[in-house]
Amino acid sequence: MNRISKEIGTLMKEGRKPEADAAREKTHSIKEEIKSLSDKLLPLENELRDEIIRLPNLPHESVTQGFGTDNNVRVREGGTIPKLSDSALPHWDLIKKYDIIDFDLGIKLTGAGFPVYKGKGAKLERALISFFLDEAVNAGYTEMIPPVLVNEDSGFGTGQLPDKEGQMYNVGLDNFYLIPTAEVPVTNIYRDVILTGDQLPVKNVAYTPCFRREAGSWGAHVRGLNRLHQFDKVEIVQIAHPDHSYKSLDEMVNHVESLVTKLELPYRIMRLCGGDMSFTSALTYDFEVWSAAQKKWLEVSSVSNFGSFQANRLKCRFKEKGDKQTRLVHTLNGSALALPRIVAAILENNQTEQGIIVPKVLRPYTGFDRIS
Repeated sequence: MNRISKEIGTLMKEGRKPEADAAREKTHSIKEEIKSLSDKLLPLENELRDEIIRLPNLPHESVTQGFGTDNNVRVREGGTIPKLSDSALPHWDLIKKYDIIDFDLGIKLTGAGFPVYKGKGAKLERALISFFLDEAVNAGYTEMIPPVLVNEDSGFGTGQLPDKEGQMYNVGLDNFYLIPTAEVPVTNIYRDVILTGDQLPVKNVAYTPCFRREAGSWGAHVRGLNRLHQFDKVEIVQIAHPDHSYKSLDEMVNHVESLVTKLELPYRIMRLCGGDMSFTSALTYDFEVWSAAQKKWLEVSSVSNFGSFQANRLKCRFKEKGDKQTRLVHTLNGSALALPRIVAAILENNQTEQGIIVPKVLRPYTGFDRIS
């Protein structure tokens, strides 16, 4: 187009107006053709983008192939599984016996999956939150209190959108989403941010209520505290240098392991197979604790390295001193810990004829040593 414009100028100077008019007509025709092609290209580009953003992360080389728990790898385990009497109760009966969590009242106020914590049940919940936060702060994390409502850009940045719309509560009037985890707002703090190399790793921790629709969930395996629509969780998040992110992952796994150990809960650590990992994860370790009355393992934490997958969506980068080019960071997060199943395991594993024994590490927070 620039070449033709110059030719038109030359033709006009030389007095060759008919040829200049013909050239102008040619440029007009080219512009119309470009517009027509652009109109056809735009929907194709949008369609391609929609397909690309639905592609999952690439798994780490250590991740095994397969789907389902049979293909997950047990890394290690700890603690002693308690032996309960034949009269031992599952937690959904214990909470009624001691009047500490009320599901019926939650149904009255909201609906199923929204329990009301009462008395020593509420105090135990608050004690766990405070204990988890204190442990994280002592480990070098900065405490944050983020919003529990986020916009679409935040949901896209961490990969919940467009993958999990059906599992998230949407506030339609303002098009906000209730967060399924503090990972979403805390990681999005660094959306469109360029950090310096010496700022890494960034380590943040946040307690928030979390909200998940869990559409289609029903049955005995989700009874009581096993699966809720609203629950409390403490989340640790790291923004790490890509050369050191798997060292950060090991550090985070060790931190979560220290929590379940201090709570004296039998646990095991599972490295998830590719088919069990989330859309965004490159490598995930799940923590499970033993539920003595239910006689099964309950997942209480997932600790994941997302590599540069989220950072690419977030446009979160860093620059080393003296470098001209920026690089994508790596993002990591982990539940430290999710509370409902931790509470279920504490209630079931520690039940005695005299009441439920509170773990020693929580007693400075609760002010009592048993629920009776």
